[in-house]
Amino acid sequence: MPNLVENVLVDPLKAALQKEILVTISTVDYESGGPNVSAISWLYAPDEKSILLAVNAESRIVKNVIHNNELVVNLMANDSVYAIHTKAIVKVEKMEELPLKLALLHLEVKEVRDVMFYGAKISVEPRFEKTYDKDAAKKLDHQVMTAIRKYE
Repeated sequence: MPNLVENVLVDPLKAALQKEILVTISTVDYESGGPNVSAISWLYAPDEKSILLAVNAESRIVKNVIHNNELVVNLMANDSVYAIHTKAIVKVEKMEELPLKLALLHLEVKEVRDVMFYGAKISVEPRFEKTYDKDAAKKLDHQVMTAIRKYE
C-alpha cells in the first residue's frame, strides 16, 4: 500500500497541531546549504493550509527561512509519521507582547506525506516534559500560544 500524499492537513493532523506537541522542523542551512533540524513545540494550525510557529527571533531557523523558504515539519500523529512540506515566511520579526524575543513564522502547507515505513505504525506518540520551573513554563507556554493565535 503506497504512503498517502495530500495537499492539506487532514483533520487528525490539524487537530494534533492545535495542542502542545513535539515536532521537528527541517530547514536549509543558510551557510552550508545542508539540512538543519530543530525540535519545537510552539506551533498551531489555524486551518488546513497554514501552520504558525514561534521561535527565537535570533535563531538559525529564522536566518535559514530568510535565505530559503523551504521548511518541513516532521509530525508523529494519527498512528504514523508525516513530512509536511511548506513555504515559510517570517510574519512578525519580534512578537512584542512576550517576555522573550520570539519571531512568528507563517507556513503555507504545500504537501503532506505519510513517510512511515511499510508495515508499521506509531504505537506511542512522543512526549516531553519541561525541566525548568513548571509554573513558569506553563505561564510562558500560555503567553506564547495566546500570542500565536492572535495571528490566525
